[in-house]
Amino acid sequence: MLDTATKQRIIGEYQAKPGDTGSTEVQVALLSERIRGLTDHLRRNHKDHATRRGLLKLVGQRRRLLRYLAREDVGRYRTVISRLGLRR
Repeated sequence: MLDTATKQRIIGEYQAKPGDTGSTEVQVALLSERIRGLTDHLRRNHKDHATRRGLLKLVGQRRRLLRYLAREDVGRYRTVISRLGLRR
């Protein structure tokens, strides 16, 4: 779970205009941060299969959002994946 300060920092960094909290870029950035946190958790707790299932659901959700973004606007897609360090 992300704390409020981290969430506000990420939203401020990726929002298209002030007040934007639901754009695809913001959603992908928030999901990526949650995925990073869960990945670290699973490195320490490798038998936590319930969390692993949640992680896989988040990865799938992020993949769907990125596929949508690539279909709608390739420029925004490339910007988001480069800023987040995805698709190395």
